Amino acid sequence: MADIFDVIADGTRRDILQLLRERGGDGRGTSVSQIVAELGVSQPTVSKHLKVLREADLVSVREEGQHRYYSLSPEPLDAVDEWLVPFIMGDEPVTAASATLPDSAAAAADLVGRAAASTKHAIESVFKRMPGR
Repeated sequence: MADIFDVIADGTRRDILQLLRERGGDGRGTSVSQIVAELGVSQPTVSKHLKVLREADLVSVREEGQHRYYSLSPEPLDAVDEWLVPFIMGDEPVTAASATLPDSAAAAADLVGRAAASTKHAIESVFKRMPGR
């Protein structure tokens, strides 16, 4: 399997992941033709990138006749999150030796920290895409 950082290094693949994340609420998935139309990229190009994302387990596919519907499978991004969060948060990662919280509290704090870092990153990304910035 390709290194997760190599997989997400490509801008088109990140755009596909973002689109699938945004459309993920209905549980039906997003068709290749919807991805093509939304991103303005050719069908062969989208299919090539979806294959890479499938091989990295970042997307799942549901076949319905001749149509393929893709959904985001974000679990492999945990490795990226674990590597990136200390840079975003500006703190050293909490280790078992340095933690003074009970396990349940430490786990909750970790989740809150990750959510805050992810939210901060998402908001910064939105502002960077706004016209006039």
